[in-house]
Formats: sequence, C-alpha cells, structure tokens
Amino acid sequence: MGHDHASSSTRNRSRLSIVIGIVAVVLVAEVIGAWITGSLALLADAGHMFSDLAGLIIALTATVVAARPATDRQTFGYQRAEVFGAMLNGLILLVVAGFVVFGAVNRLVQADPPEVLAMPMLVVAVIGLLANVVGILLLRPAAAGSINMRGAYLEVLGDALGSVAVIVAAVLILTTGFAQADSIASLVIAAMIVPRAIGLLRDVVRVFSESTPADTDVQEIRQHLQDTPGVVAVHDVHVWAITSGSHVFSAHVVVEPELLASGRAGELLSELSECLSHHFDVEHSTFQLEPADHAADAGHTLHSHR
Repeated sequence: MGHDHASSSTRNRSRLSIVIGIVAVVLVAEVIGAWITGSLALLADAGHMFSDLAGLIIALTATVVAARPATDRQTFGYQRAEVFGAMLNGLILLVVAGFVVFGAVNRLVQADPPEVLAMPMLVVAVIGLLANVVGILLLRPAAAGSINMRGAYLEVLGDALGSVAVIVAAVLILTTGFAQADSIASLVIAAMIVPRAIGLLRDVVRVFSESTPADTDVQEIRQHLQDTPGVVAVHDVHVWAITSGSHVFSAHVVVEPELLASGRAGELLSELSECLSHHFDVEHSTFQLEPADHAADAGHTLHSHR
C-alpha cells in the first residue's frame, strides 16, 4: 500500500508539473490579450488563471511535502499537507471572485464602457479553452483519490468554463455589438468560482474537524465487524481521515472469552484489519479487544454504540 501511495504521489507531481507549464503560458497570453482588447472578461479569466497557477504550485508543493516519511513527531507523516494546500486553493478562489465581481459591476454602471476588441478576445479565449481541456484530461484521473488533486482539477475545470464564457461574450459582441456581454461574462466566471471554492473548503473543514468521511457508513462498518465469528459487540467507534483517501479507524471490540483463552486474538485482529482494508479502504486501524465478561463488569453495554 505504501508503494502504491508513493507511485501515486509521483504521478501526481508529474501531472501537476505539466499543467503548471500550460497554465503559465496561457496566463501570459490572456494578460496580453486583455491589455490589447480591453476585455474585462478576459482579464477576469486571466485572474482566475493566476489563482490556478498559484493553487497548482501550492498543490505541487503539498504533494512533495506529503510524500515525506513518518517520524516520531509526525507519526502519520505529512499527508495532511495536502489538506492545507486545498484550503489555500479555496481561499485564493474566493479572493479572485471578489475582485472580479467588483470590476464587473463597476464597468456595468459606467455610462460609456470601454470598447472591447472582440476578435482577438475570441482567439485568446479559444486558445485558453484548448489548454484547459488538456489540463483537465491530465488531472482528472487523480482527482478522485486526493483532496489536493481534486482542488487542482476543479480550478482547471472552472477555468475551462470561464474560457467558454469569454468565447460566448466575444461572439455576442461580434454579432450584436452588445459590449456589456464582456462584463456579464465576468460575473458568470465569478459565479462559477464561488461554489467550487466553498465546496472545497467544506471538505477541508470536514477533515480538520475529524468528522466521519462523507463516503463512509459507520453503521455498515460496525455491522461487518460484528458479523466476524467470535465478536460479541463493537463500541467506541471512531473514523476520521488524515487526508482524502487515507482513513483511520479505532474501536473497542468485545469478544467471546473462549477466543482469547484459545490464543486466537492475533488471528482475529488480522481478520478485522483485513476486513476494513478490503471492504472500506481503511489503511490504519486500531482495535482494543475486551472479553465479554470484562465489558459487562466495566459497565459497557453489549449493544454497540458510538
């Protein structure tokens, strides 16, 4: 499992490095394009690109830090660095959205908004869209297994949608002369940024508060453990995540006294650990075995509770 995690981290770093190069090139192109065309939407997309670039660099740094081995001080290693990276990504997105909204509203209320050169704006936006599609294809395979990579993927996906908004605005200006389409597209980009940022920060809060992972059913896990031969009850169940895809589990397991007397405690522990690893992808699990008569004397009910 450690080997798989290391291989995954290496692949993630490679993907991020390639996407960082693509985003940096497109960012420069969009800034120059916004300056030449006077397009606020293109500038907003460039601002979003800048936040993407910063977020991707943070994500790359986080994957490097997260790959460091565990120590006596950091007993789970540095995997949670990925969560800090995702948190910074979310905050950057919210700040960028605020600046975009301010600029768009300010331009909308102007009696004589500046002229926008729609054709160069369209060309730059199409180039940006194609580059973002490449980035999406590179990051998508890793997005499901890492909150950090999911943050990077969502940023590039949102940027692709932003490029679509700029393209639509440019086409409208070219065909109808409706100059305000540029500012409206900027607001659309901001509206796409905010929900993604909030969703990402919600996942971060879930990890930091050590809540049960969203994809984990505690009752189902408890039932699996209680169905193991020799297990009487399961209580004091705790499930949390170090980072996305790295779950931790602990519980007190009440067992039949005969099982402990026969020396099969080690066999049971292996069976319980394999059950969690195979069925629920829990990498770290800790069990405290208690004989049924001891649990009753200590006042624990033999009905599982949490």
